[in-house]
Amino acid sequence: MPDLSSRAVGVQAQRTSVDSRLGSGAHSLMQQNFGNIGNAQFQHVAAREVAAPNPPKVVEVAPRTFMIQPGMANVALFETDDGLLMVDSGCAGDGPALLHAVRQLSAQPLHTVVFTHGHVDHAFGLWAFLEAGERPRVVAHENLLDHFARYAKTAGLNAAINGQRPGANGRSWPSAPEDFVVPDVTFRDALELRIGGERFVVRHAKGETDDAAWVWAPQRRVIAAGDLVVGYLPNAGNPRKVQRYAEEWADAAEEMAALDADYVITGHGDCVEGAEAIRDELLTMVEYLRYIVRHALDGLNAGMRPDDIVESLVIPTRLAAHPRLQPRYDRPEFICRNVIRRYGGWWDGNPANLLPAPTALRAGEIARLAGGVDVLVARANELADSDLRLACHLAEWAFLADPRSSAVQDCYVAVFDRRRDGEQSLMGKLAFSEPSQRVNAQRAEEDR
Repeated sequence: MPDLSSRAVGVQAQRTSVDSRLGSGAHSLMQQNFGNIGNAQFQHVAAREVAAPNPPKVVEVAPRTFMIQPGMANVALFETDDGLLMVDSGCAGDGPALLHAVRQLSAQPLHTVVFTHGHVDHAFGLWAFLEAGERPRVVAHENLLDHFARYAKTAGLNAAINGQRPGANGRSWPSAPEDFVVPDVTFRDALELRIGGERFVVRHAKGETDDAAWVWAPQRRVIAAGDLVVGYLPNAGNPRKVQRYAEEWADAAEEMAALDADYVITGHGDCVEGAEAIRDELLTMVEYLRYIVRHALDGLNAGMRPDDIVESLVIPTRLAAHPRLQPRYDRPEFICRNVIRRYGGWWDGNPANLLPAPTALRAGEIARLAGGVDVLVARANELADSDLRLACHLAEWAFLADPRSSAVQDCYVAVFDRRRDGEQSLMGKLAFSEPSQRVNAQRAEEDR
């Protein structure tokens, strides 16, 4: 194996700990989920000048077949006699390190690049190869063009919900034409590539996105799955992102399981080796996702309100206990809500919430009836030891009713920090860190 000890090219921004925002252990959780990611790149995923903290990890999974982890996402590399097939290209800041790693592995030209989807951590590092003079054919599903267009339309939204900061070009999220590599070839259902006399099959799937693709190398018995396989519960519910597709995700996993592959190069984290382990993970994922979908649809068809559908969801132990399907990023409840959103719209079924009174007015009236925000604060603090979910509602009502009260601010932060610290999923931790940020913003405004 070539020497891969040289450090990634890039500049680490001033350290702002993920743990300080999301609670103790959050950075460790991110590394467990994503691998090679540091505090700086976590806040600058679109910046070309901010690299991952460590050199790329490289594993030869089969002859002339490599998994490269230049940053938070994995890249697959297939060497053939006619050139290299690369699947994904990492974050923008991963480009130089990925180029260095690839060129230490092979002198073959970069023949073809397949994007498994258009997310910021998978399709934005190719610029380094292009600037170095490489001219690969770029392949992606036809929906990737709409994905890129949506990124450009919602750059401010994505920067805000992902906690991103501007890079050297002043942008916090891809939005300018030069930020995107437009594919040369798009496909709808499947595309067969012939490179070096070898067959590679690119298949479309819906999963985390509607432009997802995966690559099957039958002669090598290797699947490059992108984010369709990640080693934890699929991100099929993300509360602040566009629609996810749990049903089609299960279909894709079932199709992969039938191939009897020897190795799956995952989109993040550790890969899967061995036909038995691959089938176990994929078929358990199929059953897990379909169980949630069936529960959500049964509830909708029975006329249940969304909250009641989610509250009644209980995942069977044989599924919940699978070590590679733990809710470290997403949660079953979030996936259930995404299925409900897909088929049942956005209304929660409570008539008062169809055209509600302003949130602050509702919270103010609750506080008045309770006897003031101090009563809500006292009860929230009392409940925090026995019913933290209910305590969060009271603390939030108090803050919405009187955001300038220091006692209310302290309660709001303390109660949700406890909720955040006990939360297993990264999505949950991000949401439960919001009160601290809101209070900091409120106090900064008061100090001006």
